[in-house]
Amino acid sequence: MNQSSATPGTPRETDVPSYRVVLAETDWGSLETAFGNGACLPGILARLLEPDPRVQVAALSELSELVCHQSTVYEATVPVAVFVAGILTHPAAMTLRPYRSVPIRAALLNWLGSTACDASDEMVDRVQQYFPGFHSPGSIVTAFRDLRPVLYRAVAPFLQDGHEDVREAAGLAALILAEHPGLAEHRDHLAVHARAILDTSGDVHSRRVAWRALEAWGHDVTDIEPFQEEPWDCGPHSDDRGDLEPPF
Repeated sequence: MNQSSATPGTPRETDVPSYRVVLAETDWGSLETAFGNGACLPGILARLLEPDPRVQVAALSELSELVCHQSTVYEATVPVAVFVAGILTHPAAMTLRPYRSVPIRAALLNWLGSTACDASDEMVDRVQQYFPGFHSPGSIVTAFRDLRPVLYRAVAPFLQDGHEDVREAAGLAALILAEHPGLAEHRDHLAVHARAILDTSGDVHSRRVAWRALEAWGHDVTDIEPFQEEPWDCGPHSDDRGDLEPPF
């Protein structure tokens, strides 16, 4: 994907930093997680590159507990998301999960999409009713939301992936990330992927995300029955654990 042009006042999409650089140069111990500091995170992130899919999925589940607990964005969430985005092209992302024969890349993309959902426009609007400073300049949530063009650049190449599960996971993540105003130029293209999800996906959450995106972007969705509102259902981070539960 070529670097897109940017209009004045909007950030340009930049390449995702090398996962090796993120791992080595982040002061993990200084960053807040749901259960203390992030000193343990380098070891967990390294396990995402193991050839055993059970180890990889277990590591992704641990990350959800530490940096996405209760749909919350923590200080460590940003560098972890950058690391996950950075390994989407790593050979380890093509490890097939037993019983499903689905590349672990789909789970990584689902994780990024769920994390983006935790900082989505809808979530921010809801939380700010109770915590007015939730999305103030310099806040943790704002830092993650500013990262969305970078994450989108990592996700977009997989919108045309040969595996259906990877395509759908990439489409869902891209639809959520594209709420960023700097990504508005991609929305017409993404609407095609939203329609494809509505036409082919059997997952209610996936269809709900696609429908909401189309509605928010002014597309005619009168031919699609509206979905019941479930604002806290954001995929693998929700209580039912979603894609991170066995069978792996």
